[in-house]
Amino acid sequence: MIESKFSADWRRQRSYDFIFAGAGCAALSIVMRMIKSGDFPDKKILLIDKEPKTKNDRTWCFWEKENGFFEEIVYKRWDKLSFLSDEFSNTMDISPYQYKMIRGIDFYNYCFEEIRKHKNIEIVYGDLKTAIGHKEGTTIILDDITYNLGDPIIFNSISHAPKQGTIKLLQHFKGWVIESAKEIFDPGKATMMDFRIHQGHGTTFVYVLPFTKTTALVEYTLFTKQLLQPEQYDKELKNYLYNFLKIVDYRVREEEFGIIPMTNEELSFQGQGEFNIGTAGGQTKASSGYTFQFIQKQSRQIAECLAKGDSLFTIFDPPKRFRFYDNTLLHILYNNKLQGKRIFTNLFQKNKPQSVLRFLDNETTLKEELKIISSLPLWPFLKAALKQL
Repeated sequence: MIESKFSADWRRQRSYDFIFAGAGCAALSIVMRMIKSGDFPDKKILLIDKEPKTKNDRTWCFWEKENGFFEEIVYKRWDKLSFLSDEFSNTMDISPYQYKMIRGIDFYNYCFEEIRKHKNIEIVYGDLKTAIGHKEGTTIILDDITYNLGDPIIFNSISHAPKQGTIKLLQHFKGWVIESAKEIFDPGKATMMDFRIHQGHGTTFVYVLPFTKTTALVEYTLFTKQLLQPEQYDKELKNYLYNFLKIVDYRVREEEFGIIPMTNEELSFQGQGEFNIGTAGGQTKASSGYTFQFIQKQSRQIAECLAKGDSLFTIFDPPKRFRFYDNTLLHILYNNKLQGKRIFTNLFQKNKPQSVLRFLDNETTLKEELKIISSLPLWPFLKAALKQL
């Protein structure tokens, strides 16, 4: 792999088979599958990103039944999940699923270590203004300089500003990896959602991912229209540790902060002269923010399609009914028709956890979905659904 900051000797005329605008989870997942397949040794691949990824900037959590493509970098896994609220609390055995966590820095290091072994893959860092495919080839503007790069397939993972008139909620969170002076945590059990905290800002919960009896990631999470002030996240984390976990003596080993868009805008894989992947291509589930497994499903399809020489236009987005469900929930949360706390409490109180996880993965049948939907408050959801129609 050729890896460089943008430099003058990077020629203005160059030809590639594949260009990835953005080198995040989606792009790296596709490239890794292409490498592992062994079907692309002579294909020239260009990854463009703003800067090298050297920080543990995020944590991906997901559930699956079997070993996944990135199994060897799973940092921690849990067989049991807790859901907590004032009305209902339960510790759930989610077998045959496991709840898994991958740290961002482990993912980046793993991918780039493999990519560096391949001379047909190049990465260039700079400010990418545009990547346009046209009849004469592909033009990019990088650091205000224009380059012509042959006629590659372009994969874009850079999100644009939401369109006017669409719902836009933010899932924002701040997490601390803490080390307690006492043995507080059960490493075999993770807290998926704790809604016992105040809901004054909107839909708000905490999740707790224990690594050992003394260390855990504690993440304060909100679904709201606006961000909080930085000091408010710290205040709420301190309150949760003191009031709910009863932890007084601890130190913060790491911090993370993130924002995930939750929108009813229709984001499609097929774009204008490029193919959109990751969040830009609608792979973030609008109602929950979960992204990693949706990216993996799409990445597998793309790599298999390319290996067979099939047209990427044969890849379709998930069934539209799941987008309809997500948009209905977003409408309710955005317009404060129901508390998110009540909705998620009903989901986990009245359904098997495995059914809820399948539903959140867009893998249920219509019969299963009707059962789950019937467990939610009928009238608010019916009115919101009619508005979506």
